[in-house]
Amino acid sequence: MKQNRLPITFVRAPIVSKIGNLNNEATPAIGFAYLSGYLRRLGYDPLLVDAIGEGINHVWSLKKYPGFQAQGLNFEEIINRIPADSRVIGFSLMFSSEWPLVRDLLIEVRKYFPNALFVGGGEHVTGLAEYSLKDCPALDVCVRGEGEQTFAELVQTYEKTGSFKGISGIAYLDEDEVFRQDQSPPPRIRKVDEIGWPFWPDGYLEKFWEAGKCFGVPTEKDMPFMVSRGCPYQCTFCSSPDMWTTRYTLRDVNDVIDEAKFYIKRFGITSLQFYDLTAITKKSWIVEFCQKLLKEGIQLNWSLPSGTRSEALDSESLSLLRQTGCNYLVYAPESASLSTLKKIKKKIKLDQLTKSVLEAKRQNLTVRINLIIGFPEETWSDIFKTFFYGLKMSFYGVDEAPLYIFSPYPGTEIFKTLTQEKKIILDDNYFLNLNSLNSSYLSTKIVNHNPRINARLLAALRTFFMVTNYSVGYFFFPKRIFRTLKNIFSPHEVVTVFEHRLKDLIQRKKVAQDGTG
Repeated sequence: MKQNRLPITFVRAPIVSKIGNLNNEATPAIGFAYLSGYLRRLGYDPLLVDAIGEGINHVWSLKKYPGFQAQGLNFEEIINRIPADSRVIGFSLMFSSEWPLVRDLLIEVRKYFPNALFVGGGEHVTGLAEYSLKDCPALDVCVRGEGEQTFAELVQTYEKTGSFKGISGIAYLDEDEVFRQDQSPPPRIRKVDEIGWPFWPDGYLEKFWEAGKCFGVPTEKDMPFMVSRGCPYQCTFCSSPDMWTTRYTLRDVNDVIDEAKFYIKRFGITSLQFYDLTAITKKSWIVEFCQKLLKEGIQLNWSLPSGTRSEALDSESLSLLRQTGCNYLVYAPESASLSTLKKIKKKIKLDQLTKSVLEAKRQNLTVRINLIIGFPEETWSDIFKTFFYGLKMSFYGVDEAPLYIFSPYPGTEIFKTLTQEKKIILDDNYFLNLNSLNSSYLSTKIVNHNPRINARLLAALRTFFMVTNYSVGYFFFPKRIFRTLKNIFSPHEVVTVFEHRLKDLIQRKKVAQDGTG
């Protein structure tokens, strides 16, 4: 029985992307789903206004930011969907590349809700709380790190006292515009099972299924899913240590299985998409999970699109993955240079990872490896090692090997170093041009943070790699050509994220040409 509590509305802004790029994460808002589920158990009934989910087929150009476009509801449509009695409005501030548009949205919404408490949460404000608060006067308070308990405490305190001061894990500007923040790391939830399952409103997921949108490889009705929180590693290019600390917690396998069975019964789902930062770190957990899937007779496709640890993936565990319906698996070596791996604190054994990748292909799993070039201290020798490693993996049958160009994201160790050295200027141009999300493979205009390497040459190499990489794959595995052509024009079927992105790009261009943008 829900009590009559403080009216809360969550808002997710449209996607921002460079016109013509492949990246487009039109996926369900699992973060808000977890927040909603947690708050509902405390007697609140938050409403979600998801510009992406409610405007999937709406593409519009950003006149203020030439060369960029948005996908989702426009500002007026978002504002019209926010209930007039909203007392607390929470905004998703995960991706720094979208900050300029989200900031503009906050300022516009504030005109209509002058007395509401505006709260932002996510990786962007965790890494840049002070900057965000000063750059956007409409924002009242930032929730740093893991959000459920901190946001709930903030709402409960604000409901009782009209204030939010003294709460651990938040940041704000006081009456004198002085920045206030605990110096301690954001608090972490000790037992992730105690958060409870996410809450999905009626009819919400269906919009993404109808549009064929997902995080990894869509299979008609795919469910966003998480089995862990955090990551135990401290890679210098990753914001996870800043957002989640290095405490890694895995859910109880039985609770995970129960949740999957619930979704099968309620939604008739056909697949699970693991949204975890690092879904598999312990072989014992994934073996137990797979064995219980088999024991329960659960027939699902499931994907691991974020990345896994090769230490946990040997012939036994990979065989179980295949038996239980795992249809997509991602490794993240990032580099094939031992020097680079050491500098970025990527604690992997490349030979072990390669062995695991080859075993995964032997088990007929669809495999992707993520690679990055252009780290600040890299040499051409380091870059070419990564380049040729990617080509070698394509020759061995790896289905995808995207090559990204390094970007210093807020909250990362490299970002902090470059900022201290005054090599980063925080402005709209910096945010909009973060390479991994907003650069086009066909463009030679990138932001480069390696003083030894020309930016155009680096971008050209990335383009050459993409062409060569897929040429190798299609030449040695010609059936892929016909599969890709068939899949990008089919309603739902794709085998790789590359096929999914191509299909999505075609759809975005179509809706824009049809005048829906």
